Amino acid sequence: MELQRHRGQPGAGNPITRSVVRKGAGVAHRLLDHAFALAFRGLVYAQIWEDPDVDMDALQIRPDSRVVAIASGGCNVLSYLVADPESITAVDLNTAHIALNKLKLAAAQGLPDHAAFHRFFAQADSPANIAAYRAHLAPMLDEPTRRYWEGRDLIGRRRIGGFSKGIYKRGLLGNFIGVAHLLAKLYRIDLAQILAAPTQEAQRAVFERELAPVFDKRFVRWLTDQPAALFGLGIPPAQFDALAGDQRMAQVLRRRLEKLACDFPIEENYFAWQAFSRGYARDGDGPLPPYLQAGNWDAVRARAGRVTVLHANFTEHLATLPDASRDRYVLLDAQDWMTDTQLNALWQQITRTARPGARVLFRTAAQPTLLPGRVAPDLLDRWTYHAQASAGFTARDRSSIYGGVHLYELRA
Repeated sequence: MELQRHRGQPGAGNPITRSVVRKGAGVAHRLLDHAFALAFRGLVYAQIWEDPDVDMDALQIRPDSRVVAIASGGCNVLSYLVADPESITAVDLNTAHIALNKLKLAAAQGLPDHAAFHRFFAQADSPANIAAYRAHLAPMLDEPTRRYWEGRDLIGRRRIGGFSKGIYKRGLLGNFIGVAHLLAKLYRIDLAQILAAPTQEAQRAVFERELAPVFDKRFVRWLTDQPAALFGLGIPPAQFDALAGDQRMAQVLRRRLEKLACDFPIEENYFAWQAFSRGYARDGDGPLPPYLQAGNWDAVRARAGRVTVLHANFTEHLATLPDASRDRYVLLDAQDWMTDTQLNALWQQITRTARPGARVLFRTAAQPTLLPGRVAPDLLDRWTYHAQASAGFTARDRSSIYGGVHLYELRA
């Protein structure tokens, strides 16, 4: 999940903080909102948790497509290159995600072969990656990106060192998954059983026997009822109650984990490997995002120069573009945290810059699309919501985190 950030300096005047902190809320709620905003200023997602195969089917990218996407961890941006678009602009105001996108693009262009690329991002735990960074990547990076990777995190570790010790164990989501593994160990659950299951029927049997009962534990119910406990999933305090509805959050999370564990063959779902092993499969034949697959290496390498990475706000970037100049927009779940004013400003710019037949794809933590009743009718009426297709994309999204995947198309 991704919070699209806005320009500003840390503190109460930061637009990130203004977009999250609820005006008029009590002191306790506002302190929680501030904590959430602070948590989202570092590395959040070493791997993006939206399914790029679903994205590419929904977007129907063509050779003349000009894509604008929130960058996040960069997995989908690089994966879209497989569909051969004319250009991709990846924007974000999280400096860690900007640095990660630039590192991935440099690696696609600068590493000697797919084996080195695979080792760097699919294995991501080899000391040889540090030598490859120094020899091939550091000379290609701009100064801010190089400074980021060669700098230290809050506990003093060199950030680039994550690629020698398991980068997917770092970041806000990586830490959240680590805590989940610790809880599983405390309850004597071997999560690797899911990964070893030979069939989907066996996957479901493991889930029902080992994982489902955990959500009935008193401590787990209490923990998941604490909004701060779910920051790593990108659920801000203001969204917590809307997502849970009239159920306890433990039951909502149980259903989403059930989908992740049971609804897709384990040998096809790299999101499940990330959740249950904190990395990709060690087997060279294990599932991977499109940009890491050997069969796509030549295309990703040849087309990496088509990607522009910008440290910018999505709406403000669109405001700099000519009318009718873009046709594919990927918002991730950024709209979940926008006010009505921000939503309308965004859709005004999307509509102005959209070419005929343009497509907008986004996700929501809850199931329904959030635009009706919030975006002005004169804007929204220019777009067709593909409700049936969106339901299908939601069902097919292997990451299983989101309640809804939504596709809109500009009317002719």
